[in-house]
Amino acid sequence: MVKLAIGSIGDSFSVGSLKAYLAEFIATLLFVFAGVGSAIAFSKLTSGAPLDAAGLVAVAVAHAFALFVGVSMAANVSGGHLNPAVTFGLAIGGNITLLTGVFYWVAQCLGSIVACFLLKFVTSGEAIPTHGVASGMTGLEGVVMEIIITFALVYTVYATAADPKKGSLGTIAPIAIGFIVGANILAAGPFSGGSMNPARSFGPAVAAGDFSQNWIYWVGPLIGGGLAGLVYGDIFIGSYAPLPAAEDYA
Repeated sequence: MVKLAIGSIGDSFSVGSLKAYLAEFIATLLFVFAGVGSAIAFSKLTSGAPLDAAGLVAVAVAHAFALFVGVSMAANVSGGHLNPAVTFGLAIGGNITLLTGVFYWVAQCLGSIVACFLLKFVTSGEAIPTHGVASGMTGLEGVVMEIIITFALVYTVYATAADPKKGSLGTIAPIAIGFIVGANILAAGPFSGGSMNPARSFGPAVAAGDFSQNWIYWVGPLIGGGLAGLVYGDIFIGSYAPLPAAEDYA
């Protein structure tokens, strides 16, 4: 059952909330700078050659490492979302109010946009690569791919960070989240681009002025994130009941 809460202006503009927005802005900026920067670096080193297997691995590893660090640095302040799909999935499960979630989205998208314009400046105007589906794929196929991989990401967030019974597993949450993103990029990169993150796709689209396929990276990730919130929040967290001490694995 969806647990959406609207929230209040007072809560969304409290000192703690404002700090959370700033943390999301900074962490998303640094994540996107490293992630998009890795793709630009590959293009620079290969004189604009198409992304090959080695380049895909390098980009996936860069995203995995950058997200691991980004989630770690923001976790204690904002929860370390860095992704509108994660924020939406957590809102579905009642972990954040809709109003505060909207401000998280704004901070995340602004962080991504600033990161991409900074990359254009420091690389002397190198082209900012945007997400798009592979030749021969339809937009619907791209949406389904993004739904699946974003479901995996947000499900991992729930299992390792948002589950009240996570116990010591919570200490490895940033690593697990980074790993699933890296793995999903390896699997989906040649097809949909492996975004899983509307902000990660929106910033490059703004910097490049190309929104032709950007809708895919909002529709797919938001559906996938929302489904993960419903499944994990309702089936697992929603059904928790006290267990005998001998069976408590928390």
